[in-house]
Amino acid sequence: MPAAPNHLHDAQALVIEGNPQSRAILVSQLRELGVGTVAQCSRLSDARRKLEVGCYDVVLCEQHFERESTSGQDLLDDLRRNQLLPFHTVFVMITAEASYASVAEAAESALDAYLLKPHTGARLADRILQARARKRALQDIFSAIDAQDFERAAALCQVRFESRQDYWLYAARIGAELLLRGGRVAEAQTLYEAVIEAKTLPWARLGVARAQLDSGQPAKAVTTLESLIRDDDAYADAYDVMGRAQFELGNFENALSTYRMATSLTPASISRLLKHGMLAYYTGEKSEGAELLDRATRLGLDSKMFDAQALVLLAFARLDNNDQRGLQRTVEQLTRLRDRSHAPARPHRLLAIAESLLALQQQHTARALDDVRRQANGVLAPEFDLESACNLLALMSRLVMRSLPLQEADGAIDTLALRFCTSRAMTELLACAAAGGGDAPERIRAGHNQVLKITQEAMTLSLKGDPQGTVEQLLAAGERTGNAKLIESAHQVLQRYSERMSGYPALQERVEALRALYRSTAPPARLGEHTSGQTAPGGVSLSAGYKPPHPEGLLASALQTA
Repeated sequence: MPAAPNHLHDAQALVIEGNPQSRAILVSQLRELGVGTVAQCSRLSDARRKLEVGCYDVVLCEQHFERESTSGQDLLDDLRRNQLLPFHTVFVMITAEASYASVAEAAESALDAYLLKPHTGARLADRILQARARKRALQDIFSAIDAQDFERAAALCQVRFESRQDYWLYAARIGAELLLRGGRVAEAQTLYEAVIEAKTLPWARLGVARAQLDSGQPAKAVTTLESLIRDDDAYADAYDVMGRAQFELGNFENALSTYRMATSLTPASISRLLKHGMLAYYTGEKSEGAELLDRATRLGLDSKMFDAQALVLLAFARLDNNDQRGLQRTVEQLTRLRDRSHAPARPHRLLAIAESLLALQQQHTARALDDVRRQANGVLAPEFDLESACNLLALMSRLVMRSLPLQEADGAIDTLALRFCTSRAMTELLACAAAGGGDAPERIRAGHNQVLKITQEAMTLSLKGDPQGTVEQLLAAGERTGNAKLIESAHQVLQRYSERMSGYPALQERVEALRALYRSTAPPARLGEHTSGQTAPGGVSLSAGYKPPHPEGLLASALQTA
């Protein structure tokens, strides 16, 4: 075909195709189109590494690879969800399957283009140029996002949607995502519902469920998702959100079944293997969990999508199985991840847990006891998070299993419970982590009951006409325990009755200081999603979360901390 206008001469492209002949044809077609630099690879694992450390204007990816369990769709899904593709990249999925379901799935995830085999060079050029034209048309929106002017970007999206300008559905999806991430949940839900009314799309219905979940209505989200899954039982992102909703309701068994479905649909998705494996492990299905986490490790240890907490759970499993060689290997893997990280605080914490387990395995009990005491003394430190709490409880349970009494254990467990029991789900997660540790699970549940009692007693003052007394009582408990639920309850009452409180300014200052100290406004913890900048299932990868490749390459940036 004749060369297209040379406006792609500075572009860089990546061709991912296992068949040498097909790969050569794609490379030739791109060069005829005028693309300046064309890289190529035959394996998806190589492609993942290239995309994590390099930046490409155009990516052509085959959907199916004969000798790999992973598909092009799996790669795209993980890249999109972990925000490893910048906005300007045009991702074209190439598939020989003409069925609506497979084509729709590819188009749904890419938001750029798909191409059915056999295709001509002209058809490929048309797909790339159309996608680039759309990105140019929405440049004002993208520029506002790059400048982190999210309010302006959302407003531009809403204007384009309401006026039905070119690419109005695409703009609506970006706008709703911005509203949702900005905490404007009701506005996001309204926009998603407007899209549904105009043109029913799975991502819009999923967006409604995400908005319901983020506004504290997990039961409503489950109802919305059940309807969506009935209509499209192969929509993997819907299972992700359903699992999260069921988890937040404390229905761990249902959540586990849902995650099983998600991993069966996308068996090579690192993020889904992590979520499924972690929940299986915590709920007592340790063999299933360890197998899934081991598979995620083999697939993605050197990937930014990998969560090092998986290695910690594997370390516990290997200690329980008396697998000293496997435990030593896990410590070595965590050491490598720590050494490669630019922000090693979290990798240091995780490595310390694994080293304590290795000390137990090698019967260096004095060191293991000292490690546990040191961690127990830091339970109220602001940087001590839910993940640290679960790991410490699991470590203390191993001491109990080995008849190694720790005098400080009960006090530490009670303190942990009062700090982190913010909901039924968090309470049960902590109790699961403490399983095997004597009466630790019961002490944790008792702590949750105490938090509920504190809240109820404080709220009684509001019912009696003393909202300021409610805030003061909740604040005192929040300062004592660091419990995010108590702190946020104080904030909500303070905002609702501010005009009736003589001490409002001072109370507001105390509340905001506590909220900042304990990060009580942060989103709730999600299993297997501890890497920074991850896109929520069903969401859009926004450039504000895109991390440009570090000049030292993949090995220097293998782990992003939360």
